[in-house]
Amino acid sequence: MATNQQRREAAKRKLERQLERRLEQQKRRRMIGAGVVGVAVLVVAGVVVWIVSANGGDSTNAAASSSAAPPPTDLQIPTQRTALPKRATPLPNPTTCDFKADATGKAPKKANPPDGKNVPSTGTVNVTLKSTAGDIPLTLDRALAPCAVQSFISLAKQNFYNDTMCHRLGTEGLQMLQCGDPSATGDPTTDGQGGPGYTMPDEAFPEIKYGRGILAMAKTQAPNSGGSQFFMVYGSADGLPADYSVFGSISDEGLKVLDAVAKAGIANPNPQDGTGAPTKQVKFTGVTVQ
Repeated sequence: MATNQQRREAAKRKLERQLERRLEQQKRRRMIGAGVVGVAVLVVAGVVVWIVSANGGDSTNAAASSSAAPPPTDLQIPTQRTALPKRATPLPNPTTCDFKADATGKAPKKANPPDGKNVPSTGTVNVTLKSTAGDIPLTLDRALAPCAVQSFISLAKQNFYNDTMCHRLGTEGLQMLQCGDPSATGDPTTDGQGGPGYTMPDEAFPEIKYGRGILAMAKTQAPNSGGSQFFMVYGSADGLPADYSVFGSISDEGLKVLDAVAKAGIANPNPQDGTGAPTKQVKFTGVTVQ
């Protein structure tokens, strides 16, 4: 009969054999797993190479473009201009504009408000926005929005728009380029909040229609909140309510510039509405008033 010592030694040897078998099994499993992973990596690498080759680029270009929306190759831009609206009842000439200090205090580049007394409400003014993307000639119409025209001319003469960039491009639904925020940097989460330090009265009217060639003032949902920001419609304006003051039109030359900017796409789209800074930057280098 085996002694207690012998039984303990036998049990120890049995345990050692079990541990050896387990270690051997673990090694085999690791080797098999490594082989499977290696095959998977090779397969994925082959697929990536095929995708990059199919797109005519390399991995660096593919990574860089992942943060930007590709140019809209199927972008449809209407070619017919939209006629300027007309007021059913003309405004008194001259008229008065109530320019007020901006209660929000968002004035990264303060400007002096224009004189709001004896503002003419007839006639037109030719203006050219000189930009890094090309010249954009405009015709401002005092009969549509005399206060907006008065403010725009005043800001232009104060060089307010110089070195500011257009921060918001829309290519679907509302096809427009929005500009006039002096604090815009290309970040869709912060752009669109800056102004000149004052606001102007709304000058919208029921007959307003937006479309290709229309120039209008931007504003918040609050009444009489317009300031320095404006938008230029180069295409469609589906569903846009007649709440934004139209104060002029864009020339054919200017529309060609806007078309090129739109076709270059959006650099950093906002996930909420798809608008964002244009890939082809539009930075104003000067504004001439004729």
